Amino acid sequence: MSKFTDALRSLTGGRGISQYSMVIALVVILVVFEGLTGGVTLRPGNIINVVQQYAYILILAIGMVMVIIAGHIDLSVGSVAAFVGVVVAQAMGEWHLPPGIAMLLGLVVGVIVGAWQGFWVAFVRVPAFIVTLAGQLIFRGANQLVGDATPHTTPDSYNWIGAGFIPDFGGGPFSNGTLLLGLVAIVAMIVLEVRGRARRVRMNAQLPPLWRSIVKMVVLGGVIAVATYLFASGAPGSSFPVAGIIAGALIIIYGFVTRNTIFGRQIYAVGGNAAAAQLSGVNSRSINFFVMLNMAVLAAIAGMVYVGYSNASGPSDGTGWELDAIAAVFVGGAAVSGGIGTVGGSIVGAFVMAFLSNGLSLMGIDSTIVAIVRGLVLLVAVAFDVYNKTQGRPSIIGWLLKNATRRPTAVTETGQPAQPAGIAEDSKVNQ
Repeated sequence: MSKFTDALRSLTGGRGISQYSMVIALVVILVVFEGLTGGVTLRPGNIINVVQQYAYILILAIGMVMVIIAGHIDLSVGSVAAFVGVVVAQAMGEWHLPPGIAMLLGLVVGVIVGAWQGFWVAFVRVPAFIVTLAGQLIFRGANQLVGDATPHTTPDSYNWIGAGFIPDFGGGPFSNGTLLLGLVAIVAMIVLEVRGRARRVRMNAQLPPLWRSIVKMVVLGGVIAVATYLFASGAPGSSFPVAGIIAGALIIIYGFVTRNTIFGRQIYAVGGNAAAAQLSGVNSRSINFFVMLNMAVLAAIAGMVYVGYSNASGPSDGTGWELDAIAAVFVGGAAVSGGIGTVGGSIVGAFVMAFLSNGLSLMGIDSTIVAIVRGLVLLVAVAFDVYNKTQGRPSIIGWLLKNATRRPTAVTETGQPAQPAGIAEDSKVNQ
């Protein structure tokens, strides 16, 4: 048994299987509901529907995790998304603007809203909870005012961003466009792993065993291949949703920003200890301003995607979205006090909540019971994280964050660890 445990810890980079509890929970949820629903959960049509239906939550979770890492909370995202959605719908329906110009207008509105809220949080120093609570009321009222509390339909030329699919070609039983997308994803994953090993060799850093990289590529490649098959084998006319492409692109971009840029590390620094970050040369006001600005822009994108999915804007759009996004982030392992969290963990948390709701709905469970179950899952996830910390253990995401942001350690000729050059460079930049 000890040999198996040692092999498992080696495979997970010394972290142990418990650090992937949310990923395991997602797999368990899928397997359990696949059995309870008679195989409906993992049918291509249902998987495609979940991605389309919950894409806006994935987008909101990306921005919300950055807000929470910085030590804030944003209660206005649902109202901001609804406000932008009705503005874009009105721009096309009443002002006869082309869809592209209307979407650009929506982004501009998101920037203005974000700058407004960021100003109060960063420079006036009103707590973000109060600022965004006020924003929730203000922009919900603005949604009702601009939209006259009635639905506004959108043209088909716009709806593709929420209800469309990637183009297909060639015919056959599968969506060739989706198959090509899956192949590109697998090749990109392999290239990144190989380049990562090559970078460690160049830096004379400790190199993980080759078998671990091979197992990692096989497992991830298998997951991508299965997902590609499910999306490619859907009903004729369907494939991977455009909303999923938008969310996926944002996940990649923001995952890179939070892990590999000075700005990303400064967000963690401000959320972990704002006073220490300020003394280290980090401009906490700028960080707080841009975090709130970014959240509003992503809320605008989420609102436009949802309007495209539903083919109309409505007075009740965005209701409760902020709670869904916050739940996804905390289920994904972010710390309530800030300083800890990842984009990837939040996406896993979003899928846990999405498939939990979807599975219960497929079983015919009443929506009130679904809400109770989701609330209990959120409470248990956060309680588990808090318990681990009180026991001196890392959080669910703590290990992921620690290893994702850790630089390879170079070795000198004497065999002693050398100080990475990036540390000195980051200090100079921050000063």
